[in-house]
Amino acid sequence: MIVIPVKEGENIERALKRFKRKFEKTGVVKELRDRQKYTKPSERRREELKKAAYIENLQRQED
Repeated sequence: MIVIPVKEGENIERALKRFKRKFEKTGVVKELRDRQKYTKPSERRREELKKAAYIENLQRQED
């Protein structure tokens, strides 16, 4: 369970933003979307390789 302590006089929008950020980091929504359909292991591996190549390309362009 996610607990967000709200300080005295703190804006509720600010606390809600902290909650959303913490919730996003847990990965619950991403896992739910992944479980909605079956992905073959070969497709999953292909996506991981594609993502790794994209990140490597970005790092090369940065240097």
